Amino acid sequence: MAETTTYITVQQKYRSLLKSCKNLISTEDIRLVRKAFDTAMSSEANSQAVTEKDIHRLLDIGLIITSEIGLGRTSIICLMLHRAIESGTLRLEQIKTVFGEKVAQILAGLRDISHIYTTHRVVDSENFRKLLLSFAEDVRVQLIFLAEKLYDLRHAETLLPEQQRELARETSYIYIPFAHRLGLYNIKSEMEDLALRYGEPEVYKEISLKLEGTREAREKYINEFIAPIVEEFNNRGIKFKVKWRTKTIASILNKMRKKQVEFEEIYDIFAVRFILDSRGPEEKADCWRAYSIVADRYTPNPQRLRDWISVPKSNGYESLQTTVLGPNNRWVEVQIRTERMDEIAEKGFAAHWKYKGGTADKAIEEWLTELREILESSEVGAVDMLDDIKINLQDKEVHVFTPAGDLKTLPAGATLLDFAYAIHTAVGSRCVGGKVNQRNETLRYVLKNGDQVSILTSNNQQPNADWLNIATTSKARNKIRQFLTEDSRAQATLGKEMLARRFKNWKLELTDEVIHRLQQHYKYKFAIDLYQAIAEEKLDMAEIKEFITRPKEEERTVATPREEVQVIPSRPISEDVLLIDRNVDNVVYKFARCCNPVFGDDILGFVSIGEGIKIHRTQCKNALDLQRRYPYRIVQAAWTNAGATSYQTVLSIVGREDAGMVTKITEVIAKDPKITLRGLSINSSEGLFDGQITVLVSDTEHLSQLISRLKRIQGVMRVYRHDSVKE
Repeated sequence: MAETTTYITVQQKYRSLLKSCKNLISTEDIRLVRKAFDTAMSSEANSQAVTEKDIHRLLDIGLIITSEIGLGRTSIICLMLHRAIESGTLRLEQIKTVFGEKVAQILAGLRDISHIYTTHRVVDSENFRKLLLSFAEDVRVQLIFLAEKLYDLRHAETLLPEQQRELARETSYIYIPFAHRLGLYNIKSEMEDLALRYGEPEVYKEISLKLEGTREAREKYINEFIAPIVEEFNNRGIKFKVKWRTKTIASILNKMRKKQVEFEEIYDIFAVRFILDSRGPEEKADCWRAYSIVADRYTPNPQRLRDWISVPKSNGYESLQTTVLGPNNRWVEVQIRTERMDEIAEKGFAAHWKYKGGTADKAIEEWLTELREILESSEVGAVDMLDDIKINLQDKEVHVFTPAGDLKTLPAGATLLDFAYAIHTAVGSRCVGGKVNQRNETLRYVLKNGDQVSILTSNNQQPNADWLNIATTSKARNKIRQFLTEDSRAQATLGKEMLARRFKNWKLELTDEVIHRLQQHYKYKFAIDLYQAIAEEKLDMAEIKEFITRPKEEERTVATPREEVQVIPSRPISEDVLLIDRNVDNVVYKFARCCNPVFGDDILGFVSIGEGIKIHRTQCKNALDLQRRYPYRIVQAAWTNAGATSYQTVLSIVGREDAGMVTKITEVIAKDPKITLRGLSINSSEGLFDGQITVLVSDTEHLSQLISRLKRIQGVMRVYRHDSVKE
């Protein structure tokens, strides 16, 4: 009898799934869905691998795909056949013959994802890159996968606590950002709550109980709030529906943590939505008319108005949102949108297909193309790569205009350099600055809504490593990394040629054994790094010759560097801290030229092979890399004997072009007798200048004072320490 009950339940779910398809697909499409289901079931039955639980899971996910996401025939067929392909009872060639190539391609992506998930901790592995590549092939791969993960979250109570925490972590890190980017706000909100439920169960339970305790009072307040608006809408003949919802537990917790307040101090914990029966060109006007009625009845907060109907979000979201002061001086969030806008907000990308005649949404397609480019060319680790990509998945956006009036949407916090790369890679790579609202600005300018931006370029410009500190979008950062990688290879080729020429002049033979000795001596893991260092003049050719011609038993003798001071472990700050002092004679060391430490900087020492101890600033990029790669060769260091010497450092300066700028800079430096000017170079291009100032200073205090005085020069926009000076 139990078997009969289960059979009826499966049949009922199957009919519900077919019924939910009727509004999405044709009668012929439903026939193909039936065929896919029958094909999958018969193939699984032959292998005796399918269980009743598997069928229930399949049909439940199918209902999510149709009812909650709104996908059609192709996606449902792929879901039906997915398990059979994964288990090997059906082959992709068979699928392609019966159901077409597109179905086979999507199934291949789903199969790849399943293989990835056979390894543990996807987020922490390079398999994560493969996961995102599968996502990037077809947006339906993402949507089907998200439906499966939503099902798993809804049934996660059967998992072990550690499995629940792992699923919650993956959901927060991967699935929620993708659901947001695809416009699936309902699914995103549910995932946020479920991730919190299993990731922080005690916090979730506490807020859940408090919400339940205030539910009756909340419903009474909302009815009081909407009553006068509903009456006015009816009086004016406006056709509408009204919905309200309590904000998710996750969003309430975010507010509590952001504002550092308790639950009782969060007042806007619900939102009211007015959905208008309006179509065609009158949609926007009707939304604004409805807004005026709400604003006449309740005072709006002008800082909280969000107009997403004039300029929709990049994922298609459209709505008017505001916060008004309701009865008892409580803030209430109000959303106003049409039925079309509401469906797109609920079902995201899939709803775009419905309203755009089956064509893919341009913004999503551009995003997928960009995602593919990043994944296929990026050489960074998977988690670092996700940090780049997540910027493009984030909630807030900024809308700016080209000189021709074209709208460009970028993530909030995007810079002028990001905008240049959004126009074209060639424009970004040659960008020297730009004009924002007719004012000259540097690459670091952070874009604001409504900015009109034009880019200034120079054929002499090219990306450098500092640009990675300026760019925020994944596209810009990826293109910069690509250039730097290619440039490094070109430099390595040049360095190899330079070394070969020198060896020929010295009448020495350059063999693999010699290269290996040089790598060991200068501590380069790969020959390409050695060649690049030679091209960048980081290694002295005379020292290389001296080392190669030195008897091998003397190779471990430390060479005296060209510019040296001494270090001793004298009266220690702690036993392992080296005190820097010119007046003692013990350990050989020299200042690293990549960051030029100045008295007062936080410093550390790195024990090099053949060059003694190199002293770096602790925040130097090279020092951070050395600490990660060779922690056992790091020595703590500290300053002593202030004012015993002068220290050379380099400042970068950027500003608006001015014929008298060099004079102004030299006058400022000349006024301080404790600072010596050693070099000044200025380059100008299309209204902007950038330059480098080499100075000798006694300590960081004098250096900070100099930077402050330089910043006060009219026309100077930025002054900062330069950390990448070649030797």
